[in-house]
Amino acid sequence: MRTVSLMSAALTLFVSAPLLAQGLTWTEYESRPDFFSVNFPGEPTIDEFTYPTEYRITLPGRVYRFDTDTHSYSATVIDYTDAVETHLARNDACRGAGGDGDLCQDDGPEEMRGAIVYASWNIMNREGVEVMHYAHYNSDRVEGHAIRLTNADESRTSAVIHMHENRLYILESTVPKGAPAPGLFQISLRFLDSEFKPVRYEWEGTRLYTNGYPPPARVIR
Repeated sequence: MRTVSLMSAALTLFVSAPLLAQGLTWTEYESRPDFFSVNFPGEPTIDEFTYPTEYRITLPGRVYRFDTDTHSYSATVIDYTDAVETHLARNDACRGAGGDGDLCQDDGPEEMRGAIVYASWNIMNREGVEVMHYAHYNSDRVEGHAIRLTNADESRTSAVIHMHENRLYILESTVPKGAPAPGLFQISLRFLDSEFKPVRYEWEGTRLYTNGYPPPARVIR
C-alpha cells in the first residue's frame, strides 16, 4: 500500500472531519486476488462468503471492510467467472433427471447481464431505507450504478456497483447524519488488469466498458 497525499484541497473536502480527528490515514489498498484497488482510512478486514444470485446459484465473494464507531467502508467482490458454466451444469442435470423446456432453461445469460441490477435492487430494498438517488455511473469508463440512501437512524449510505472482467464490485460507505459525504472512497476505485495495472477506457461515442462485450480502447497513461 502507499499513503495517498491529501495536499489537494479538492480531495480534502471529501475526507470526513471525524476521521481526520481520529488520526486515520487514507491509504491505497490493492487486492490482487480481486483485481482492484481503493483508498481505505486504515487496514481493512477481509471475510470470505458465498453470494446467492438472482437465479439461484451461489458464488464466492470477499468483503473488505473498515469500520469506526461512526463510519463504515466496504468493498464487496463477487466472482462470476464460473457462473455460466454452473448454470450449464445445472441445466444438464435437469435434463438428465427428465426435465425439459422452461424447467431446464438456461439462466446464465440473464444472470450475467442482470448482476448489477440485482445488486442495486437488493441495496435499495433494505428495511427502513429511503432511496435519495439512483443513477447510471461510471468509474474509469466502466459502467455501473450509483445509489444514495438515508437509513432508519438517519445515517447516509453511498454505494456504487460495477462489473468488470466477470467480477461484481459493490462499494459502500456509511456516515452519520450531518457528516460530509465520503466521496474519496468511491472515486478512488481502480480496476486492475492481469498484470495488476490500473485500467481506464476511452469513450467510443456513447459506448463505454460493459461487461461481456468487446471492451473499448484503453486510455494510454
